[in-house]
Amino acid sequence: MSQLAIVYHSAHGHTEFIARQVHAGASEVDGVEAHLVRAEDIARTPEDLVGYDGFVFGSPTYLGGVSGPFKSFMDSTGRLWRTQQLEGKLAAGFTVSSLPSGDKQSTLLSMFVFSMQHGMLWVGNPILPEQHAGVPYDEAANRLGSWSGLMAQAGHAAPADAFVPGDVKTARMFGRHFARSLERVLVPA
Repeated sequence: MSQLAIVYHSAHGHTEFIARQVHAGASEVDGVEAHLVRAEDIARTPEDLVGYDGFVFGSPTYLGGVSGPFKSFMDSTGRLWRTQQLEGKLAAGFTVSSLPSGDKQSTLLSMFVFSMQHGMLWVGNPILPEQHAGVPYDEAANRLGSWSGLMAQAGHAAPADAFVPGDVKTARMFGRHFARSLERVLVPA
């Protein structure tokens, strides 16, 4: 059974809500066991990351980058980096901000560079934006048009589950895609 960790930080519940949707999608794939892991928790024991085969990283976008607690998690993995203990594992990322752009690309790039420094293999977002096929914008998968990872938008001060249907659908599809990629790439030792 492949082990997947969805490592996330969520200050107001929005990023956690999307993490749960990614988890739901990944859990639909036979042979993959998905785990929700709070960045603050795994930062205390980063060596636990070695037991996973793949990671989907999630952070809100704050001022054009990952949140402070997520950055602290990233920094906690220094010993693992020096010995490249995460090399060859799959990685992907997602982020949430209150604006359609909100500089979310910078957040995903931060996660990408982090993953590359650890020798991980990045999985992008191949989901075609459905609004081009006539699906109403708020119901369309990948409505924000991100290829490097999953982007979602939550209204400022909105309830944690206040996402348009398209973003929820995209998160589940992204989770399924990552889990299927993990199954295709992972070769038992």
